[in-house]
Amino acid sequence: MKTRWKLKPGQSIHIEDFDPADTSDLPGGKEEAEKQREKMRVELEELQERMWAEHRRRLLIVLQGMDTSGKDGTIRMLMDAFNAASVRVASFGKPTAPELEHDFLWRIHPHVPGNGEIKIFNRSHYEDVLVVRVHKLVPRTIWHPRYRQINDFEQMLAESGTTILKFFLHISQDEQKRRLEARVADPKKRWKFQRGDIEERKLWDEYMKAYEEALEKTTTKHAPWYVVPSDRKWYRNHVVGAVVLDTMKGLRMKYPKIDLSDVRIE
Repeated sequence: MKTRWKLKPGQSIHIEDFDPADTSDLPGGKEEAEKQREKMRVELEELQERMWAEHRRRLLIVLQGMDTSGKDGTIRMLMDAFNAASVRVASFGKPTAPELEHDFLWRIHPHVPGNGEIKIFNRSHYEDVLVVRVHKLVPRTIWHPRYRQINDFEQMLAESGTTILKFFLHISQDEQKRRLEARVADPKKRWKFQRGDIEERKLWDEYMKAYEEALEKTTTKHAPWYVVPSDRKWYRNHVVGAVVLDTMKGLRMKYPKIDLSDVRIE
């Protein structure tokens, strides 16, 4: 599971090679995923506590994807397992005026995790090679060097003790259409709908090209990308949860040893 959707550095990326509805490695389907969900939740909860207690490592989870791809749903799944005391979510929308006065990473750096913390990015610094590129907000001479700058930034984080996981939540255009229609039809979900979503949808092909180049140029050993089939919400959650779980297990974190030889409780 961990390596099935993991990209390799230098790999040529063509989005059409990835089936957003693929669930073939989970033959038991949604029922099997639900059976594994509670066990996964318990393990993630214990590993997070160990990370906080050890207070030495950091975990950054980056979520990117088209509108309705399930970034919020994935965050809810993870937060169901994690204690909010040492986990934070940072959402990156349209830059503010002060943010535009600085380099594009200026607004990102204050939100990276500290010792013992897990940070989840709902969108991220990658907006500056995606939205910025597609909408031609700055010339190519500005956004193209950002691939290298992003790699340097993430390498610095990794060398400082941050484990980085990046997930591209991959949905089909047809599935996005169904989800947008569901938002419009359901009064309880209608608040999520924005007219701009329709305009962004018209730029689908341009966004896929932007994602292909971003994934290709910023997949590194220390900050890998995972292309997660996300047409099925239960499978999306299963894949992300499994990758996070395997990664945290691999850190081999330990509770700190405390000398209590002189402690007397009366």
